[in-house]
Amino acid sequence: MIKGLAITPPVLGRISIGRVVEKNGIRLPQKDNQFTITSQIQEKDGWVLHPLDEELRKDAPNRKLRTIPVRMLFNEADLNLRAEYTMFDRKSGRPMCVGNGDTCKRLTQSGVQSLPCPGPTLCEFGKGGLCKPYGRLNVKIGEDDDLGTFIFRTTGYNSIRTLAARLSYYQAVSGGLLAYMPLELKLRGKSTTQSHRTPIFYVDLVIKEGVSLQEAVAKARETANKVAEEGIDQAALDAAAVKGFGNALFEYDEDEMTEVVEEFYPPTPDEASAQSPAVVSELRKNLVISKSVTG
Repeated sequence: MIKGLAITPPVLGRISIGRVVEKNGIRLPQKDNQFTITSQIQEKDGWVLHPLDEELRKDAPNRKLRTIPVRMLFNEADLNLRAEYTMFDRKSGRPMCVGNGDTCKRLTQSGVQSLPCPGPTLCEFGKGGLCKPYGRLNVKIGEDDDLGTFIFRTTGYNSIRTLAARLSYYQAVSGGLLAYMPLELKLRGKSTTQSHRTPIFYVDLVIKEGVSLQEAVAKARETANKVAEEGIDQAALDAAAVKGFGNALFEYDEDEMTEVVEEFYPPTPDEASAQSPAVVSELRKNLVISKSVTG
């Protein structure tokens, strides 16, 4: 295995609750009140929709995709959702510092160093909003690819906190059979003082509609026993994932770095000051809301 390369789950497409739009030459994040499932192909007008987007949307109320049936790839919660405090280089999009609130790995002139991590609000290195929580959730949608996943990325505290809790709880109540639980991603909304009472949206993970928790656990046990009899070793898959994630100091994909900068580090109003007042006004509005709307 090539050292220094994080081996992450194969990605078939992306799940988002927004998109990046261009206004007067400035690319700005624009939030939405529904999910969008895209392929990994990007054209001039944006990401090409994945066929699953239309398939799921046609049965959704008002064609608004607000729930997505999913399964986890791994039994271990932390393998499905990786979340850390992360500071990216805003030009290259590469991670410069990744921490968990206790310790961090930081890229310095002397190489990568292990240092204390006080979190974004107290860190001098990442002050000014440069350091954010960054979560990546990999899920399975459909049955076409046993190991292929769709990835949801977010810097939103609401989504990260909720998804981490749900995954941990479902892993516990199922007796460690998280990969076999029938689940669905659900878009939820709320208003806060920070969002100036504007509705914000975040991602939750719940038992599939129409199935009780008891039924879901029973189904997970039944499925786990069946696949074990067929020779599938889920424990070995989880172990392979642990080894793959640990094969590099930082988890990142060179092809995704531009997306990360565009979506999570939009230009500041000062950087856009040369543009029209309308663009700066729109940018300020997005920056105020996006702290929580990103989910």
